[in-house]
Amino acid sequence: MSHKLLYALARPLLFALDPETAHNVTLHNLRRLKALGLLHVRKPAADPRTVMGIKFPNPVGLAAGLDKDGSCIDGLAALGFGFIEIGTVTPRAQPGNPKPRMFRLPARRAIINRMGFNNGGVDAFIANVQASKFYQEKQGVLGLNIGKNADTPIERAADDYLHCLRKVYPYASYVTVNISSPNTKNLRQLQGASELDALLSQLKGEQARLADKHGHYVPITLKIAPDIDADQILDIAGALLRHKIDGVIATNTTLNRRDVEGLRYANEPGGLSGEPVFDLSNIVIRALKKELGDAVPIIGVGGIMQGADAKAKIDAGAQLVQLYSGLIYAGPALVRECADALKS
Repeated sequence: MSHKLLYALARPLLFALDPETAHNVTLHNLRRLKALGLLHVRKPAADPRTVMGIKFPNPVGLAAGLDKDGSCIDGLAALGFGFIEIGTVTPRAQPGNPKPRMFRLPARRAIINRMGFNNGGVDAFIANVQASKFYQEKQGVLGLNIGKNADTPIERAADDYLHCLRKVYPYASYVTVNISSPNTKNLRQLQGASELDALLSQLKGEQARLADKHGHYVPITLKIAPDIDADQILDIAGALLRHKIDGVIATNTTLNRRDVEGLRYANEPGGLSGEPVFDLSNIVIRALKKELGDAVPIIGVGGIMQGADAKAKIDAGAQLVQLYSGLIYAGPALVRECADALKS
C-alpha cells in the first residue's frame, strides 16, 4: 500500500483529535515505528545541492516547529528529507502558552498556532540530539533553531541567543536564529533595523570565537516573518549583507487573516501557516533575492502543499525549501513529490 493511500486512511483519525494531541501522537508513532524497524518510506532520488558550504542530499527540508525538542530526529529523517531543522529551543525549559493553542482551518489547508516556544530547554534538547543515530552516525544535515525565553526582557534577548548558540554549536550543521515567531511577546521587534544590527553583530562575533574554539565553521541563518514591508525588507537585506550572515529563511507564520476571513478559528490569536502564507512568503523571497543576489542563500518556506509549490519557491529565488503544514494535510509523500518536482 502506498504511503499516500496510508496517510489518506490515517488522516481522518488524526483530524478527529485535537490538533496538538494529533501532533504528539504522530511524533510518538514515528519514534515507535522507527525503533521497531517498521518505517519504510521510498526515498527521493539523490539531488545534491551545496548551499552555505554544506552538501544537502536533496533540497527539501523539514521546517522547525514540528519537533521542538529533537525527540523524533531519527523518525523524521526516515521520511526522506534532504535536511531536518529542529527547535525552536530556549535556554530554559518553558511550557509555552495556555492550551488550546493550535487550530486547523481545513477549508484553506491552514493552521493557526500560538504554541509560544514550548520546549524542555537547551540542555535536554542537546541530549536528544546526541542520542539520535542521525547525529551519531553523521547521516545528514541537521539545523538547530534557537530562540529566547518568554520571560527574558527584549533588551536582554541577545543573551539568550548567545547562550543557545554556544550550547548547540558543536552539534549543528547550521544554526537558525528565530526572531520572527509572533507568539513570544515583542520578539518581532528584533527585526527592526537597529535591534537587528546589534543582535547580528554579537552573533557573528560569537560565531567566530566558536569556530576558532571548535575548529570548524557552523553557518548561521536568520528566520524572518512574512509581515514586513518593502522598507523592512531593504533593512533586513542590508543587515544580512553587512554582517555576512550565511543564509535567510523566508518565512515564518503570518498574522494576516485576509485569506481565512469568516472561517471557524480565523480570529484565534497566533501565527497562520499553510496555504494562505504561500504568496506572502514568495513576495518576501523575490524581494530578498533582488537585494541579495547570490550573496546570501534563501531557504523558502510557507504554504508548500504540492511539488509545483516547491518549484515556485525556487523560481522566486530560494535555493532550498522547507515543509511543515503541508505534511499535515498531504502526508509524508509530499517530501518525495517536492524532491521529484525540483529534480525534474
